[in-house]
Amino acid sequence: MFFQYLSYVATAAVAVVLLMGLANMFRRGPANRSQMLMRWRVGLQAVAIVILMAAFYFTHR
Repeated sequence: MFFQYLSYVATAAVAVVLLMGLANMFRRGPANRSQMLMRWRVGLQAVAIVILMAAFYFTHR
């Protein structure tokens, strides 16, 4: 149950950063901010994948 909520939070964090990046792009915001948000999104995706794989491992053994 803990991993389920944790995976929801991780997925939501990725979605929020993605939407922030899209909003910045459509507003023609600073390119540096777009790059920073892209790096955050990639890092959060990596964390989300680790959480999902850990959840799968601990719930299916």
